[in-house]
Amino acid sequence: MRRAIKVLANRAGHARPTAQPTDPTSLFGYAWLALAAALALHVADEALTDFLSVYNPTVRRIRARLPWIPLPTFSFRVWITGLAAGIGLMFLLSPLAFREARGMVFAALPLSVMMIGNGLGHIGSSLYLRRFMPGVWSSPVLIAASWFLLVHALRLL
Repeated sequence: MRRAIKVLANRAGHARPTAQPTDPTSLFGYAWLALAAALALHVADEALTDFLSVYNPTVRRIRARLPWIPLPTFSFRVWITGLAAGIGLMFLLSPLAFREARGMVFAALPLSVMMIGNGLGHIGSSLYLRRFMPGVWSSPVLIAASWFLLVHALRLL
């Protein structure tokens, strides 16, 4: 009986969508993986150059002047655990990116824009302060991977 219903549904045009990408030339899945890898590199760069020694005092100064802005400070363990979990989640979601799941395309848009801003922030603060800030070395890679994802996400809209 189930088979007969499936056959009739397929003939009526109500077949389930396949897990294949909509465009075989799409690079969205690879762009998603590239951003996950670039973000992992960026977090390692920040960790090795003591990012929190710059971030936490800056947040404290901002909160002293603008107490209504909810900026958190972090211990190293909380910071690295949260970022590792986020990066791990990106890698775990990559099969959906290769299938070009609609939710992944929509998630890629703000994520890629935020990561472009993150990379530009590291570069801009380094130029402004005339010294290499933590995370600046990997920022060009982060910006390039984010741009790659943004371009391929926009092509799928």
